[in-house]
Amino acid sequence: MLLNVSYNNKEITRKIDREVGKPFTLKERWAMGGIGSPKLFITEASLEIHNLLILDNNLDSCNVEIRPKGVIVRFRSLLETYALVIPFYKLTIYKGDFAVYSIYRDHYFIKVRSDTKAIQKFFKKLLNYKTDTAPTSIEDL
Repeated sequence: MLLNVSYNNKEITRKIDREVGKPFTLKERWAMGGIGSPKLFITEASLEIHNLLILDNNLDSCNVEIRPKGVIVRFRSLLETYALVIPFYKLTIYKGDFAVYSIYRDHYFIKVRSDTKAIQKFFKKLLNYKTDTAPTSIEDL
């Protein structure tokens, strides 16, 4: 779900909290070693997101926040902040070319450059958290 989160709207906050859970407490963030990604530079995006990004001439960048039941990918365009809310059961991450990660939800996707160790470490932490919180699969029983 792609939302404009520029303004403090309780209905949008409730939608996000229902989809991916409330933010972690400070103690949980500290224990996890942080829940936010470094600045990620967007190399490619789905049509709806691309149409928002081309409205200004700024360098396209985003960040990812880990929530208990999913992630939020935030990016800015024309002084507005947008959020792509992705629950874990719809989140797909691909490690593509040499230094590109692709984040998918249904028909939305964002491809980001991963040319530093910090970015690669964050995606490893994200994937580990996703697998740790996943429900037990039938094959594991």
